[in-house]
Amino acid sequence: MAFDNGALDATLAAAAGDDAVLLRELRVAFLDSANRQLDLLKRARCDGNWNVAAMRLKGLAASFHAEDLLQAAEIALHAAPGEPMAIREIEGVLGRFARAARR
Repeated sequence: MAFDNGALDATLAAAAGDDAVLLRELRVAFLDSANRQLDLLKRARCDGNWNVAAMRLKGLAASFHAEDLLQAAEIALHAAPGEPMAIREIEGVLGRFARAARR
């Protein structure tokens, strides 16, 4: 999956306007929230908890127009609880976003 955070950047920039500090805070808040959901996903041992965490991640991604994360969350939603490939995909997307945010 190719990483394109253009829509996410545009959404954050629209919310922050010209305020660079607010933009940075929004990026941190987005990543913190996504990482919390990823942690819940990793700890899920039943279908219900796995689905709730995947849906929360999908909702977060949709609200910020983070297409890569949305696709990864959709993959997780259809995977079995604890599916390593689904978890690695989400970790990869969040890692790429974190690296892009540090630039």
